[in-house]
Amino acid sequence: MTITVPVPDGLSLASLNVTAELPIYLRGADLTVTQDKQFIARVPIPAQRGQLIIPLANAKVVEKSVTLRLRADLLPADRYCIDPNLPLRLTDASATYAGGERAPAVVADFLPAVLRKLVIYVNAKPSQAEANAAIQLAEAVAAHYGSQNPVIELAPLVGPDARPAGAGAPMERHIVVTEGTDAGLSLYGSGGIPGMRITARSDQLVNQVRLLTSSLANYAVAPRVVAGQLKSDARPIGNEATLADLGQQDLTDEGINPQVDVPIDQTRIGRPVHHVQVHLRGTYTPLPAGLGGEIVVSAGGKTVARWAAEPSGSIDRMIDVPDRLLKRYTTLTVAVNEAGNTGDCGAYQPMTLTIDSATSVRSEPSSGSVPGFQSVVQSLLPKVQIGVGSDVFGDTARALQVMIGLQRLSSVPIDTAVVGLRDAAASRDPAVLIAPGGLDDANVSLPVSTSGSGPMTLNVVDKSGAPATLTLDPGVRIGSLQVVSNGSKPMLVATSNGAPGQLDKLIGWLSADPWQWSALDGMAVLAIDDREPFVVAVPDTVTSAPGGAGSSVPVALWWIGGVVLAAVIGVGAWRLIRHRGSRA
Repeated sequence: MTITVPVPDGLSLASLNVTAELPIYLRGADLTVTQDKQFIARVPIPAQRGQLIIPLANAKVVEKSVTLRLRADLLPADRYCIDPNLPLRLTDASATYAGGERAPAVVADFLPAVLRKLVIYVNAKPSQAEANAAIQLAEAVAAHYGSQNPVIELAPLVGPDARPAGAGAPMERHIVVTEGTDAGLSLYGSGGIPGMRITARSDQLVNQVRLLTSSLANYAVAPRVVAGQLKSDARPIGNEATLADLGQQDLTDEGINPQVDVPIDQTRIGRPVHHVQVHLRGTYTPLPAGLGGEIVVSAGGKTVARWAAEPSGSIDRMIDVPDRLLKRYTTLTVAVNEAGNTGDCGAYQPMTLTIDSATSVRSEPSSGSVPGFQSVVQSLLPKVQIGVGSDVFGDTARALQVMIGLQRLSSVPIDTAVVGLRDAAASRDPAVLIAPGGLDDANVSLPVSTSGSGPMTLNVVDKSGAPATLTLDPGVRIGSLQVVSNGSKPMLVATSNGAPGQLDKLIGWLSADPWQWSALDGMAVLAIDDREPFVVAVPDTVTSAPGGAGSSVPVALWWIGGVVLAAVIGVGAWRLIRHRGSRA
């Protein structure tokens, strides 16, 4: 297994720390770490579950990161084979650094390799252009840092020309976004970590923001830089694309019964789709004489195709994926299942299964094959209008957190335009409506709504899709995020029944754990008084695929033969050692 650990300027990587858990029936195990075929470390894995500290002082930092190869050598007990279904697990991964963070002197170095927190400052009463630029910056940074999941906050400036202090903590950055005639990105402040100011005219502000996380940022080797016209990274994909077009290389697995997962990501395709066909191309090791087998293709745990293994060992098949099995992310699993006696341990060579990157995915645009939150993101692409009310700063802060959550679900950038609430609701474009005090629009029919100020009527739908009402006495405070389809116009509505604090509680709950967004699989999520937020399920009448909340969550597991690293190295796991080795 190969892993890459980011290393901020001025620091070196001291160790990688994991919790190791050996499978049963092993006599012992070692973990060996190499870099570019050079030996770095070898550590024994404890028999009991516990922390494993892998020293990495000799690892070299290349382009602000360290790339390592980890290999596990497992020694099974007498008369036992290593079971690939019982892997060595390395979890709770973190890194320990030595040294001190170096302050950036040019724009190119402003964003560190590891970011804990970003504070974006705008005017207390921002223009729509400033609000939109702040949201675009937050989305871009969230996408840039991926699974690090840095905290990103919006804060008001105390005055139009105010320059808040630079970062107050290691791996923290502050950026001011304002309209102005002096366009560009510039560092300010002396001593410690500087802040950054991004300014431009209203129609050019987003363009300047794009530079910070673009590939051109490496050339911004000055304390002040002005970006020329930059294009959005979003590129539409047509009705047919290869895995290579979708960012995938050849997919390979090795074992007695190898299997490969082919991802169908509607956010990467860039729109909702249906009538999906996958032209599978690949190879597998031909079965030896005396063994039979078959190729099985499944989606969402449901078999969609199967055929007998052939002597040629080649795969060239058209696979139809039923619409009812489509989610935002659908995994098409291709497996070679053998039948027969494979002998004792080591008596049978493992098979290799490869699905070529030339495998193609064909699809047709759809307006609603996937209901509820599973439609969100792909239905809002490539550009969504964000409707805000009179409290532009407060609504922008809410929209910023919502769009960060959606961007973390998307494989492509989500372009935005901040407009007035009524304008966003009335337009034909996809929209995110921020109405913290309540949405008063007869043209928008919410799945869950309320009426009354004493005893309160709660309008919902039952499991069959029929409307139902409940009278609650006394009334309760409800904050909600609801998925609405107004004809062909998809919308995500953030609102409450006159209780903005409940909406803020709900957004905070989602932002506290990025996986909460992935797990949403209904038509609405509600926060009622002090109760834990809960999801309102999609009625059976419109459900297009079985499965409950979280069934579509993409879980990344890193395999090393019989080893799986099940934890992503995230912001909360990083530890910093000061010059003398004290931990921050």
